[in-house]
Amino acid sequence: MGRPRQFDEDQAVEAACRVFWIKGYEATSTGDLCTATGLGRSSIYNTFKSKKDLFLRALSYYVDTMTARQISLLAEEGRPAAERVRALLSVIIEGEMENRREGYGSGCFTVNTTTQMAASDPQIAEVLNRDLERRMVSLRAVIAEGRRDGSVTSPRATDGLAWYLTALIAGMRVAAQSGADRGALEQIATLGADTLGC
Repeated sequence: MGRPRQFDEDQAVEAACRVFWIKGYEATSTGDLCTATGLGRSSIYNTFKSKKDLFLRALSYYVDTMTARQISLLAEEGRPAAERVRALLSVIIEGEMENRREGYGSGCFTVNTTTQMAASDPQIAEVLNRDLERRMVSLRAVIAEGRRDGSVTSPRATDGLAWYLTALIAGMRVAAQSGADRGALEQIATLGADTLGC
């Protein structure tokens, strides 16, 4: 019988997530992962099999955590749908400000991975596509609700507006990575919400 593991696997995944998010898959070394998780090489490979498997676990953790927060915010009852959309954009800005390093935002792990790896790796593309569909369902629902409560007035198609919001959020995150400060991100968010008629 093997010895029981002396570490929390979920905590290791969360720590690895942060490193992959900041450095990207290619630039993250096994040494980086050992430092972040506090595990030795053998523990990492015995538990996660490979760097790629650990990356997939970290990416899945990130999308599950972040998307659940966004969906929960957009589904809140008791206030108009447009207010919830604006609140989501504010949360994105706060996240970029909290994760700023040397004047630059960390961006979004999913956006970073989409641009770096999705086209060449079907497993990663599958994780990202599932996440995108979850977010799109949530955005379509809040836009439709906004039409019913009168807080979303754009005549554009619901699906197009959901895609627009997805692109707006990704763009805000890339802008933060390029050095956009809070004021710039708030202007982007305001213009984006105005387009919805929010």
